[in-house]
Amino acid sequence: MDIRQLRYFIAIAEERTITGAAAKLCMAQPPLSQQLKQLEQELNVQLVKRHRSGIELTSAGKSLYEHALRIVQFMEESEIEVKEIGSGIRGQLAFGVNTLSDNILPKLLQTFRDKYPKITYKIQQNESAQLCKMIKERAIEIAIIRYPLNLEEFTVMPLRKESLCFVTGTQNICTNSDLWQQLREVPLILPSTQGLGVHSLIMEQFTGRNIAPNVIGECSDIALLMNLVQSGFASTIIPETVLQMHPGFEVQTVKIEDSTSASVLIWLKNRYLSKAAQHFIDLCQVYYRQ
Repeated sequence: MDIRQLRYFIAIAEERTITGAAAKLCMAQPPLSQQLKQLEQELNVQLVKRHRSGIELTSAGKSLYEHALRIVQFMEESEIEVKEIGSGIRGQLAFGVNTLSDNILPKLLQTFRDKYPKITYKIQQNESAQLCKMIKERAIEIAIIRYPLNLEEFTVMPLRKESLCFVTGTQNICTNSDLWQQLREVPLILPSTQGLGVHSLIMEQFTGRNIAPNVIGECSDIALLMNLVQSGFASTIIPETVLQMHPGFEVQTVKIEDSTSASVLIWLKNRYLSKAAQHFIDLCQVYYRQ
């Protein structure tokens, strides 16, 4: 049993079909089936049960899968660490940023690039929940996301808080009275996705005041969202920084003083971080503190 066989078995266990695993590994099905057969013969135990609909792991297979994940992760982390030691501060910064993003990020990255010019970048933008999933799958190492989310598996570094803003193209708002009560009948299209991130934060604000908002939809594409608001299709509620990143729209804005949105930097607990990721975390500590 070697590391190559373990990688093959992990793919089979996760895809639950030889066809899917072979496609994921970019190899033909017969050699992969043969590798599985050889592994079972070598261990003298049945690892999978074959059904018409796919493959089911036996108890032994489940145990091997858990051990294989740890072994492959350890081997990959060891390889990365040794290479980084040998090449100094070269490497790749693989990180994600929430769809609503952060207007400080471009300046932060420029500062990082000036300090570490040999680092390359893999930048993914997505919903906060998807970024958490990508970290677990090792597609990225760290991510800037927005609360609220369950982050028990992650180390969390608070970055900053900012006010939410009501944004409208046509709605008349009286700033001298309770804004949340006025929004009761206003058609709203919210950023993010239902049940996630800023969407949940906004809905919690209404729920805490026993207000049922008139939410007619959601849109994670901020440029499109702002165009819809500008056209009078609906109004929205977004973090203040989003307005700064998307100027030029003919809209009215009202800062909601009693509500905030928080950005945090996260990475998975008990997992090796590349030197590039560690340096980026260190820079964020200094940059956001300032």
